[in-house]
Amino acid sequence: MKTKPKPAKSTNKTFTEEERAAIQERAREAQAAERRGPRADKADGESEVLAKIAEMPESDRAMAKRVHAVVKASGPDLSPRTWYGMPAYAMDGKVVCFFQSGQKFKTRYATLGFSDTANLDDGDMWPVAFALKKVTAAEEARIGTLVKKAVSSGRRPS
Repeated sequence: MKTKPKPAKSTNKTFTEEERAAIQERAREAQAAERRGPRADKADGESEVLAKIAEMPESDRAMAKRVHAVVKASGPDLSPRTWYGMPAYAMDGKVVCFFQSGQKFKTRYATLGFSDTANLDDGDMWPVAFALKKVTAAEEARIGTLVKKAVSSGRRPS
Protein backbone atom coordinates (compact mmCIF):
# COMPACT_ATOMS: atom_id res chain seq x y z
CA MET A 1 0.00 0.00 0.00
CA LYS A 2 1.40 3.35 -1.05
CA THR A 3 1.13 6.32 1.24
CA LYS A 4 0.67 9.76 -0.11
CA PRO A 5 3.56 12.03 0.81
CA LYS A 6 2.53 14.89 3.06
CA PRO A 7 3.10 18.33 1.60
CA ALA A 8 5.97 20.17 3.20
CA LYS A 9 4.95 22.78 5.73
CA SER A 10 4.85 26.15 4.11
CA THR A 11 7.49 28.54 5.33
CA ASN A 12 6.08 31.34 3.23
CA LYS A 13 6.43 34.55 5.22
CA THR A 14 5.00 36.79 2.53
CA PHE A 15 2.07 37.70 4.75
CA THR A 16 1.87 38.03 8.52
CA GLU A 17 -0.75 36.07 10.45
CA GLU A 18 -2.80 39.25 10.74
CA GLU A 19 -2.62 39.89 6.99
CA ARG A 20 -3.61 36.29 6.19
CA ALA A 21 -6.56 36.62 8.59
CA ALA A 22 -7.62 39.86 6.86
CA ILE A 23 -7.43 38.18 3.44
CA GLN A 24 -9.57 35.29 4.68
CA GLU A 25 -12.01 37.76 6.19
CA ARG A 26 -12.25 39.59 2.85
CA ALA A 27 -13.02 36.29 1.10
CA ARG A 28 -15.82 35.61 3.61
CA GLU A 29 -17.17 39.15 3.07
CA ALA A 30 -17.24 38.64 -0.70
CA GLN A 31 -19.03 35.30 -0.34
CA ALA A 32 -21.59 36.79 2.05
CA ALA A 33 -22.21 39.74 -0.28
CA GLU A 34 -22.70 37.35 -3.19
CA ARG A 35 -25.21 35.31 -1.17
CA ARG A 36 -27.10 38.44 -0.13
CA GLY A 37 -27.16 39.73 -3.67
CA PRO A 38 -28.99 42.94 -4.52
CA ARG A 39 -31.18 42.74 -1.41
CA ALA A 40 -28.29 43.91 0.77
CA ASP A 41 -28.92 47.33 2.20
CA LYS A 42 -27.27 49.93 4.41
CA ALA A 43 -28.72 48.33 7.54
CA ASP A 44 -26.86 45.05 6.85
CA GLY A 45 -23.58 46.91 6.43
CA GLU A 46 -24.22 49.16 9.40
CA SER A 47 -24.70 46.22 11.76
CA GLU A 48 -21.57 44.47 10.41
CA VAL A 49 -19.47 47.62 10.86
CA LEU A 50 -20.77 48.22 14.39
CA ALA A 51 -20.01 44.59 15.29
CA LYS A 52 -16.42 44.96 14.02
CA ILE A 53 -15.99 48.20 15.94
CA ALA A 54 -17.28 46.48 19.11
CA GLU A 55 -14.58 43.78 18.73
CA MET A 56 -11.74 46.32 18.70
CA PRO A 57 -9.56 47.08 21.73
CA GLU A 58 -10.85 50.14 23.64
CA SER A 59 -8.48 52.78 22.23
CA ASP A 60 -9.18 51.81 18.61
CA ARG A 61 -12.88 51.27 19.34
CA ALA A 62 -13.25 54.83 20.67
CA MET A 63 -11.58 56.26 17.55
CA ALA A 64 -13.54 53.99 15.19
CA LYS A 65 -16.85 55.05 16.76
CA ARG A 66 -16.02 58.72 16.27
CA VAL A 67 -14.77 58.17 12.71
CA HIS A 68 -17.94 56.17 11.93
CA ALA A 69 -20.16 59.01 13.18
CA VAL A 70 -18.22 61.64 11.21
CA VAL A 71 -18.22 59.60 7.99
CA LYS A 72 -21.97 58.95 8.25
CA ALA A 73 -22.67 62.65 8.83
CA SER A 74 -20.28 63.90 6.14
CA GLY A 75 -21.04 61.27 3.50
CA PRO A 76 -24.71 60.32 3.90
CA ASP A 77 -24.68 58.57 0.51
CA LEU A 78 -21.91 56.22 1.64
CA SER A 79 -22.89 52.68 2.61
CA PRO A 80 -21.11 51.18 5.61
CA ARG A 81 -19.61 47.73 5.03
CA THR A 82 -16.64 45.70 6.15
CA TRP A 83 -13.52 45.44 4.03
CA TYR A 84 -10.75 43.05 5.07
CA GLY A 85 -12.52 42.87 8.41
CA MET A 86 -12.36 46.62 8.99
CA PRO A 87 -15.05 49.33 8.87
CA ALA A 88 -15.31 50.80 5.38
CA TYR A 89 -17.67 53.09 3.51
CA ALA A 90 -18.63 52.55 -0.12
CA MET A 91 -20.39 54.41 -2.89
CA ASP A 92 -21.91 52.47 -5.77
CA GLY A 93 -20.36 49.29 -4.36
CA LYS A 94 -16.80 50.65 -4.33
CA VAL A 95 -14.95 51.43 -1.11
CA VAL A 96 -14.18 55.13 -0.76
CA CYS A 97 -12.65 55.17 2.73
CA PHE A 98 -11.86 52.80 5.59
CA PHE A 99 -10.67 52.66 9.19
CA GLN A 100 -7.89 50.23 10.06
CA SER A 101 -7.27 49.26 13.67
CA GLY A 102 -3.67 49.79 14.69
CA GLN A 103 -3.74 47.06 17.30
CA LYS A 104 -5.04 44.43 14.85
CA PHE A 105 -1.94 44.86 12.69
CA LYS A 106 0.35 45.65 15.63
CA THR A 107 1.12 49.17 14.49
CA ARG A 108 1.48 52.18 16.74
CA TYR A 109 -1.46 54.03 15.19
CA ALA A 110 -4.81 53.41 13.51
CA THR A 111 -5.26 54.43 9.89
CA LEU A 112 -7.95 56.34 8.03
CA GLY A 113 -7.44 55.50 4.38
CA PHE A 114 -9.02 56.45 1.08
CA SER A 115 -9.17 54.39 -2.10
CA ASP A 116 -8.52 55.54 -5.63
CA THR A 117 -12.26 56.17 -6.06
CA ALA A 118 -12.06 59.01 -3.52
CA ASN A 119 -12.02 62.42 -5.15
CA LEU A 120 -8.98 63.72 -3.25
CA ASP A 121 -6.76 64.51 -6.23
CA ASP A 122 -4.62 67.59 -5.65
CA GLY A 123 -2.01 68.15 -8.33
CA ASP A 124 0.45 65.36 -9.01
CA MET A 125 0.70 64.07 -5.42
CA TRP A 126 -1.68 63.88 -2.44
CA PRO A 127 -2.12 61.82 0.73
CA VAL A 128 -4.56 58.90 0.76
CA ALA A 129 -3.91 57.56 4.28
CA PHE A 130 -3.71 59.26 7.65
CA ALA A 131 -2.30 57.98 10.93
CA LEU A 132 -4.65 58.38 13.89
CA LYS A 133 -3.45 58.29 17.50
CA LYS A 134 -6.44 60.16 18.88
CA VAL A 135 -9.63 61.65 17.43
CA THR A 136 -10.45 65.06 18.87
CA ALA A 137 -12.79 67.75 17.54
CA ALA A 138 -9.97 69.01 15.29
CA GLU A 139 -9.48 65.58 13.70
CA GLU A 140 -13.24 65.14 13.36
CA ALA A 141 -13.43 68.41 11.42
CA ARG A 142 -10.55 67.39 9.15
CA ILE A 143 -12.04 63.92 8.57
CA GLY A 144 -15.41 65.48 7.75
CA THR A 145 -13.80 67.80 5.20
CA LEU A 146 -11.86 64.92 3.63
CA VAL A 147 -14.94 62.70 3.37
CA LYS A 148 -17.00 65.49 1.80
CA LYS A 149 -14.23 66.08 -0.75
CA ALA A 150 -13.83 62.33 -1.35
CA VAL A 151 -17.50 61.91 -2.29
CA SER A 152 -17.86 65.19 -4.17
CA SER A 153 -18.94 64.78 -7.76
CA GLY A 154 -16.33 67.19 -9.04
CA ARG A 155 -14.37 65.85 -11.97
CA ARG A 156 -11.00 64.42 -11.05
CA PRO A 157 -8.09 65.97 -12.90
CA SER A 158 -6.27 63.64 -15.30
